[in-house]
Amino acid sequence: MENGGTFTLNPALILLIGFAALLLILLFVVLREPRKLDKSEPGARISEELERRHVAYFPQVRQAMAREDLSFLASRSSTGLARIVGSERRRVVLAYLSCLRDDFRKLWLLARVIASLSPQPGMAQELARLRLGVTFSVRYEMVRLKLLLGFWPLPELGELGQVISGLAIRLETAMKEMGERSALAAELGSSLDGRGLNTP
Repeated sequence: MENGGTFTLNPALILLIGFAALLLILLFVVLREPRKLDKSEPGARISEELERRHVAYFPQVRQAMAREDLSFLASRSSTGLARIVGSERRRVVLAYLSCLRDDFRKLWLLARVIASLSPQPGMAQELARLRLGVTFSVRYEMVRLKLLLGFWPLPELGELGQVISGLAIRLETAMKEMGERSALAAELGSSLDGRGLNTP
């Protein structure tokens, strides 16, 4: 509001602008493609990417995050050694978290490819995909921040893995449905050929 030549912003408006800027930054991070996808063979590429998921290593990461191990090590050795081991384990978990993000990005981009191949791509699908990307990015940054601050956010890390697994299952289902539709179309075409309905 302007008062005597000065302009002051409402704190709620500043907070809203900051939140909008944060969402735009997160959306940019999600939309940034690490490398171009080869769309010449989408089916083969999708199958290959669906098989590469780091979620399978979560039990090992969960063990690395176990406080009991560090407590046992601290009771049997010097505090410095326990601190070094804890720092190394945190580094490993951060690397795992980065791999989860890469897995999500690949699946997220593959979802775009599958949507483009579907007979009826819609705006609702695209908005849902964008919302999923922003939600994952916010959760990812929260887990990363907690790790950097010295916490061990095991439940939140597991939730990120569940998001990736759920997305992969949905993509596998979509691929299966597309394959069934293609097989049905091929079968219909061959039956028409067999009846002599195709003209040369």
